[in-house]
Amino acid sequence: MRANELNYILTTMLTSQEDVSDLNITVDKPLQVENSGQLVKVDIEPDIDRLTPFQTEMIALNLVGGVRRLTDDLLRTGSCDSSYFVPGLARFRVNIFSQRGNYSCVLRKLNTQIPTIDDLKLPPIFSEKIAKEKTGLVLVTGATGSGKSTTLAALLNYVNETKSVHVVTLEDPVEFVHPQKTATFNQREMGTDFDAFSSGLRAALRQAPKVILVGEMRDRETVELGLGAAETGHLVMSTLHTIDAGQTINRILGMFDTDEQEQIRLRLADTLRWVVSQRLAPREGGGRKALLEIMGSNLRIKDAITQGEAEGRSFYEIIEDSEVFGWNHFDRACVNAYKEGAISEETAALYCTKKGVVSRLIDNIKTERGESTDTGDELKLREEEAPKPAASPGLGGASKPGGSAGAGGGGMKLKLK
Repeated sequence: MRANELNYILTTMLTSQEDVSDLNITVDKPLQVENSGQLVKVDIEPDIDRLTPFQTEMIALNLVGGVRRLTDDLLRTGSCDSSYFVPGLARFRVNIFSQRGNYSCVLRKLNTQIPTIDDLKLPPIFSEKIAKEKTGLVLVTGATGSGKSTTLAALLNYVNETKSVHVVTLEDPVEFVHPQKTATFNQREMGTDFDAFSSGLRAALRQAPKVILVGEMRDRETVELGLGAAETGHLVMSTLHTIDAGQTINRILGMFDTDEQEQIRLRLADTLRWVVSQRLAPREGGGRKALLEIMGSNLRIKDAITQGEAEGRSFYEIIEDSEVFGWNHFDRACVNAYKEGAISEETAALYCTKKGVVSRLIDNIKTERGESTDTGDELKLREEEAPKPAASPGLGGASKPGGSAGAGGGGMKLKLK
């Protein structure tokens, strides 16, 4: 397979749908793209109904491009990460991995246009507080594909437009290429410019940056160096694959031995500034809606980090009590999105943290709108749980439903509320 043939395949896949985020190449499946969270078959000439092991291997080898480091990673660990560029069309973050002796490829489309905070319709707290931090640790968390890199790019774009500082980014791969504006950007790519986040971060401390972006806090050494950088006056931004703010704290602590955790709790309490967790939910009418949990730092948060969560001192409760400061938990985000008509009630229940809380708040919204809060399932459940009328013995021992003990007794009627 030649480069122009691979580019033809990727171009056809990318242009097959309006909102393509990922390209999926798997044995025994057709070429597929992810559109608004769903995999869709790609029509291509000649038609490919099922990819063969040979076809996926040829695509994988062309994506690797003969780079020895990528080949070694693929053979040694079973997967490798790289980037690929189709001239005039798009850049991709590429992961190639083996499964049951065959190769599969997933390509994430990287946006070339730098998003702004306004473009993403992020809450005002992003530009008013988060992007204006000078030191400490800012974490953006969520599952793969939840938009963490996009949010960080918007924050860095704000820095680029408003601050004359040195920014060093450590990425795998470089996704958004920031132009030189007010800030000075040096963007380094793992595998090309450094070999691991920990070594790249250690070197960054000697490069006089004010802001450091670490693509991902993958291991204990990177976390420890990140805390050290935040303690010495740098603003460190990074990501973690965690589902909410509370799990983010626990994940970081879990990277260290028990006898080290007390010290790490103190360091984390001192350096942590913000945790933003993200979930992408299907939007009504198509597309996806970003749901955000935002947690800052105050005395209660520091106490919960150093002493651990307890009744009345959970991260969820502290966030809920701090909504006046712009903080937000996923349940409130789901309810607000439902109220705006952005997501359905079923989607809100799937993406929230506490279903009971969200269900009650949505019922309140329905009541304010004059809508019924009863569903068919709820009515059926009430009918099943309603008390049955007592049966009285009839002639010959036969029961007579609805009767009463004694002649002339009035029948008892059941009312469903």
